[in-house]
Amino acid sequence: MAPPDFSGTWNMVSNENFDRYMQSLGIDLITRNLAKLIKPQKIIEQSGDSFVIRTLSSLRNYRVQFTLGQEFDEDTKGLDNRKCKTLVTLDNGHLICVQKGEKKNRGWKHWINGDDLHLELSCEDQVCKQVYRRVQEAC
Repeated sequence: MAPPDFSGTWNMVSNENFDRYMQSLGIDLITRNLAKLIKPQKIIEQSGDSFVIRTLSSLRNYRVQFTLGQEFDEDTKGLDNRKCKTLVTLDNGHLICVQKGEKKNRGWKHWINGDDLHLELSCEDQVCKQVYRRVQEAC
């Protein structure tokens, strides 16, 4: 089954439990306080099972590239600066990411509902819930 079309530009509209999630990653107080003020934008490029997800903000930018079902080495430089083995799969329209490394139960889930892109970030016992809204392209 082909994945839903995640391609597009998405602006953050809500962000729940972000500070506790960042604490579970070991991110320092100053960086957490700055990060809580930012509303990042996601740009997703999808070609079949191949994805590039860029998260852009005034604090930091992050880019991850993957193919569904193929484990890869991820360096979270600019986020929490760890290396992990990452695997992204598709399950019932949800992109499911598992990141194996120093931190337990680390990963994320993306899914689309209408014009909203939902993202749940997890690490150890914390879950951050974010919602992004699709930017409508000008005619």
